[in-house]
Amino acid sequence: MQEINLPKVIFGTSGLGNLYVALSEEVKRAIVAESIKHSPKPAVFDSAGKYGAGLALESLGKALAQLNVNPSNVLISNKLGWLRTALKTPEPTFEPGVWRDLKYDAVQRISYEGILECYEQGNELLGNYDAGLVSVHDPDEYLTAAKDEQEQTQRYQDILEAYRALYELKRDGKVKGVGVGSKDWRIIKKIAHDVKLDWVMIANSMTVHSHPPELIEFMQELEKQGTLIINSAVFNGGFLTGSDYYNYRLTDPVKDKHLYHWRELFRKLCTDHQIKPADACVAFGLNGPGVKSIALNTTNPDRVSQNVALAHLKIPAQFWKEMKEYGLIEKSYASYYL
Repeated sequence: MQEINLPKVIFGTSGLGNLYVALSEEVKRAIVAESIKHSPKPAVFDSAGKYGAGLALESLGKALAQLNVNPSNVLISNKLGWLRTALKTPEPTFEPGVWRDLKYDAVQRISYEGILECYEQGNELLGNYDAGLVSVHDPDEYLTAAKDEQEQTQRYQDILEAYRALYELKRDGKVKGVGVGSKDWRIIKKIAHDVKLDWVMIANSMTVHSHPPELIEFMQELEKQGTLIINSAVFNGGFLTGSDYYNYRLTDPVKDKHLYHWRELFRKLCTDHQIKPADACVAFGLNGPGVKSIALNTTNPDRVSQNVALAHLKIPAQFWKEMKEYGLIEKSYASYYL
């Protein structure tokens, strides 16, 4: 296996695909420039054909070219499974209401041929740059969309066939590593039993608020196998740092009072120790077993250096001790911090 060097912070690119807000080309270029400036080489970008129906890949490739970044100084992860197509409706059909000012639509293509098609299109959109890390995008959602058990079985075979294609790319030296990214870590575990993965990206699962013992055990297994772990969405969709959305679901202060109670206690402890909630979230997410990197997104160029700095902050042991005493983190997990 080619050596994969991952810095502590890798840069998410959904903002480059106009997630929730349409950014100007100048702002996108500034975000990429700051990412390159503040990261050790190679700077790592996490992207996907689903992000803005390929717009994120296109914007990233264009910005890197305009900045004259040497391809050897950047490593791009492309999560595959969505193919750019013509826009024939007033707004894209694949995730209505989420993306802004798109000129294309996207369709799902998870199969041996489909994943190769996504890979080739992704590299075309990147221009002078190629994806060095590849994976199947959100296999959990693909499986959940099955109408019955028979279709789910067939869809899982589609995923395995997609991985057969990805490993041929690796065999031929076209990519450095093959991985998986999923919001449901149990699907990562299922795939990891059938496919030898170089890396995994865990999303919304391994956070200071939610870190089930079964997940910790699985991460320890991955660590022993030498599989790199990237942790992402460590703010539970922004809720832990003040948003009303928990894992992209709008919360209700009455129905979800347990979430608000947890956040209130968490904020109080952070205030007592003069720690920003975001700092505690990142520190917790980075220090899990086997975690090599954390993926952070921003639509503000001025936030990039702050995000990189988050990964190097030291949180006092007393803070974690009190988190355990308040029951805010699993007692079995607290040993990683005390």
